[in-house]
Amino acid sequence: MKVAISLAFIAASMLLSADIISANTDMEFIFVKGGCWRMGDIFGEGEPDERPEHEVCVDGFYMGKYEVTQGQWKEIMGDSPSSFKDCGDNCPVENVSWNDVQEFIRKLNDRADGKYRLPTEAEWEYAARNGGNGGKWAGTNDGVELDGYAWHDKNAGGKTHPAGQKKPNELGIYDMNGNVWEWVQDTYDKNAYYNHSRNNPAYKGEQNSERVVRGGSWYSKSGDVRSTNRFYRQPAYKSGIVGFRLMRTK
Repeated sequence: MKVAISLAFIAASMLLSADIISANTDMEFIFVKGGCWRMGDIFGEGEPDERPEHEVCVDGFYMGKYEVTQGQWKEIMGDSPSSFKDCGDNCPVENVSWNDVQEFIRKLNDRADGKYRLPTEAEWEYAARNGGNGGKWAGTNDGVELDGYAWHDKNAGGKTHPAGQKKPNELGIYDMNGNVWEWVQDTYDKNAYYNHSRNNPAYKGEQNSERVVRGGSWYSKSGDVRSTNRFYRQPAYKSGIVGFRLMRTK
């Protein structure tokens, strides 16, 4: 991963490059151009909560190139809560609740420019599916090729792995499927897709409602690391299979 660079260089790079780096950590972000696509189970293999397939449009945003790592978490929070500490600073942080992640984001934004947050479900799926263009898994529609793109139950050896060891998807984003599930901003509702707005949808329920996680983990079967698969947990839930990825607005 690249090292942190100055704020002045970042400001310039935002104008000149699709790849930017946070000044307060070594987090890298890939620009995802906004657009419209068919969100949900376009392959006919998903669960009822992945339907109906529906048109959604999102504005452009910067998505984390990698899942947030143990080293990045320690830089902001002081220590790592991870179950897999032996994996090292370049491995995704896990064993963090949705509530913990909100505190991390608050502290990061206090130190930075206030533009960081969790992606919405729509933003996450749009990025995982290469800007809405296909993407049964992030990078491929062929199950034979999945091992090249994702850590899952058949190849992970029961543990997390350093960020970026597998192939990225077509946008240059790594590990959107497998390694660890990723918290997103939305509250969970099995019927959320019936109530989505067309533009920049974000489903909001009660404060302590279950929150959505996306992407599957090292523990997941190949069917569960699909880009359209939805799962959920209470906001206080912690596990060695759940981490997160950040996005930032322009």
